[in-house]
Amino acid sequence: MSNVKSRRIVDLSVPIMNDIPADPPNMRPHIQYSDHAAGAAEFTELFPGLKAADLPDGQGAAIERITLTTHNGTHLDAPWHFHSTMNGGERAITIDEVPLEWCIQPGVKLDLRHLPDGHVCSARDIELALDRIKHKLKPLEIVLINTGAGAAFGQPDFLDRGCGMGREATLYLLEQGVRVAGTDGWSWDAPFSATRKRFVETQDPSIIWEGHKASRDVGYCHLEKLANLDQLPPTGFTVICLPVKIAEASAGWTRAVALIDA
Repeated sequence: MSNVKSRRIVDLSVPIMNDIPADPPNMRPHIQYSDHAAGAAEFTELFPGLKAADLPDGQGAAIERITLTTHNGTHLDAPWHFHSTMNGGERAITIDEVPLEWCIQPGVKLDLRHLPDGHVCSARDIELALDRIKHKLKPLEIVLINTGAGAAFGQPDFLDRGCGMGREATLYLLEQGVRVAGTDGWSWDAPFSATRKRFVETQDPSIIWEGHKASRDVGYCHLEKLANLDQLPPTGFTVICLPVKIAEASAGWTRAVALIDA
């Protein structure tokens, strides 16, 4: 009899698509699709004397050419994205330098869908969420924040949805050993629209990207634009979020998944 545990896989990633408002207009990806007929034409250019009809069913290779940023789709942000330094003055690491052991760890899901869009979470918000699931954080656990923004993915208001992690909340996680966290929102911080409104009122620059900038004190990574967090239990799963290895980059795309013990 096999001793291997049966596991259910939950896809935590969103697709990269044309014409979907998952990023600001100046950041949206563009995918050019080339079908099998176009691929056959390219083959005839590579092999002198070849006719497209000589290929099986007259078909070559389908390919796609993509223009995008490292922050399109579900991705892992490196400390270099947040600031040039981390850990109180060290050079911030880029995505190709992120320790891979950070990216395969037990997961913890905190359900904060009851908090309003634009809310900036405090340490107390995180404490209460942990109390509700009776969990004490352990070093390197990957904490996923279910804000409810994921339910709006693909909708015009996606960029404005969900609460965000403030500096205090982020440092609360980092001081307990968390090095990777994630959100179903467009940003780890509160939506820019909400932050912009507060900045106009207060003229306080410290509120801009305050969760991201916590990495200046304790270097960490976070995932953005996660999906299907509502399908996860509070604990009892493993997160795998290995980033694409892009030299000296601020982020890398990841097909993030959760493995749930059956």
